[in-house]
Amino acid sequence: MKVLLLAGGFGTRISEETHLVPKPMIEIGGKPILWHIMKMYSHYGYNDFMVLLGYKGYVIKEFFANYFMHQSDITVDLAENKISFHNNKSEPWKITLIDTGMNSMTGGRLLRARKYVGDEPFMLTYGDGVSDVNIKALEEYHQSHSGCITMTSVQPDGRFGSLVMDGDRISQFMEKPKGDGGWINGGFFVCNPKVFDYIEGDSTIFERDPLEKMAEDKELFAFKHTGFWKPMDTLRDKNQLEEMWAKNTAKWKTW
Repeated sequence: MKVLLLAGGFGTRISEETHLVPKPMIEIGGKPILWHIMKMYSHYGYNDFMVLLGYKGYVIKEFFANYFMHQSDITVDLAENKISFHNNKSEPWKITLIDTGMNSMTGGRLLRARKYVGDEPFMLTYGDGVSDVNIKALEEYHQSHSGCITMTSVQPDGRFGSLVMDGDRISQFMEKPKGDGGWINGGFFVCNPKVFDYIEGDSTIFERDPLEKMAEDKELFAFKHTGFWKPMDTLRDKNQLEEMWAKNTAKWKTW
């Protein structure tokens, strides 16, 4: 099953980093967050990727075009104009890099990949969020119902500590508890090709009309994930993920 990765946005909320590289190429532990996401899928046996490019897409192209060399020891023979590779450590990935337009919305980017996807179900997620979601269980759940799309639903942590008060006395304190009980879109979709029929063109925002219409048509199902999930929306998020990786507490590292 192919895995489509949305990697074309401008990343304006983390502009401290994205003025140099596209958001999916911001590094956590010396590797782009896009690499971390791909490692998550690869752990479950999904190695056929399609990266939907836009803003500074050439940076992602160059990263993967030179990936084999960067992951190996090499000998450069200048006299013979030849490079030899040793101890290759690269993953068994097939990566299709698709230019989906600088200003396309998420639905438009997905629609532009239609000719590469074919008539088979596929995975879809964002290029800026990590999780310990069980990808294989997600696919199995999708196959168990008749809907055309499954969305991983999550309950994000609150931003601030929560207090339980007894008059002026604090009887309970919880640091960054789960949210108010509401479930939100956590990405990590499984889709049938029918989802393309809900997208009109480049200006379509996938999370609006297409998902809303699929919900109305009873085609949208939720795979509830109560484990770790975190998007990298801001520099604060990036620093938190970096700290988790440095302390070896990165819960998304399932490989």
